[in-house]
Amino acid sequence: MLTLESATVRFGERAALDAVDLEVAEHEIVCVLGPSGSGKSTLLRVVAGLHPPDGGRVLLDGADQAGVPVHRRGLGLMFQDHQLFPHRDVGANVAFGLRMHGVSRRDQERRVGELLDMVGLPGAERRAVAALSGGEQQRVALARALAPRPKLLMLDEPLGQLDRGLRERLVVELRTLFGQLGTTVLAVTHDQGEAFALADRVVVMCDGRIAQAGTPLEVWQRPASAFVARFLGFDNVVEATVTGAVADTVWGRVPVPEDSPQGACDLLVRPAGVRIGAPDEGLRCVVGTRTFRGNHVAVRLMPERGPVLEAECALRDAPEEGAAVGAGFDAAETVVLPARF
Repeated sequence: MLTLESATVRFGERAALDAVDLEVAEHEIVCVLGPSGSGKSTLLRVVAGLHPPDGGRVLLDGADQAGVPVHRRGLGLMFQDHQLFPHRDVGANVAFGLRMHGVSRRDQERRVGELLDMVGLPGAERRAVAALSGGEQQRVALARALAPRPKLLMLDEPLGQLDRGLRERLVVELRTLFGQLGTTVLAVTHDQGEAFALADRVVVMCDGRIAQAGTPLEVWQRPASAFVARFLGFDNVVEATVTGAVADTVWGRVPVPEDSPQGACDLLVRPAGVRIGAPDEGLRCVVGTRTFRGNHVAVRLMPERGPVLEAECALRDAPEEGAAVGAGFDAAETVVLPARF
């Protein structure tokens, strides 16, 4: 459906996109993740035709899009700020793209009704946009983007302005809806939870390049680098040297999986892999802070050597702040990462 070949965009000396290769298959949902300045929004703008690449190509269904304007690419666009027409009612907003394509009034009305039913706003055609909640406006924006049956739907931080509870509900609804419609989706977000819940495939960007791409499970279980691990929220990353099934680190000797690469590396220890025990068991630490996270407690440990350790445990097992404890490590929760250069 979509192919980027060495797509490059430069702003002066800085490469916002640095020879990016990416493919999105028909009916696939791909979410592009990354911190501010990583190039994810630039990638979206290049695909949409809002910014011409300085090098490389964008192909849709195998056709080079060089010189093809936005409105002729057959794309649906949905942005964080909705960009609804405040002087038009809901029905007129949803029908906008249909009118631009010369669809008859009767077919417009039928399609608008279908889409409002799909997004959970049946019978809302005559409602004023200003009277809608943020979540309802987001649904109208989605219906408008889907109305012309785009070959590719592009979402830019689609749920960024919504509160967490509503965002979590909508992302599940969106995945279900896209599956029912067979929609091909390219979405950009900085929210890992949103991307992992929505996507078939996650693409993590750093400094204009793709740092890792894979299924949500692959990226979560096997981050490709210290950057990806830290971006996903894992802070227990240190330099290490692996020999056999043990890594020598600033925290001491940490067990690693049997098939781990050998030699110099970075080592990720997931918080679930830090075992809290008696002070004379393992690395001696002092408990810093405890944070209740719903189904577990996040505990910051201040070890006698090395950086802070993040651990997690059940509420009933959480030690008191200021307590002396020992920290051990579970090989199943460690990941050997390529060394930084």
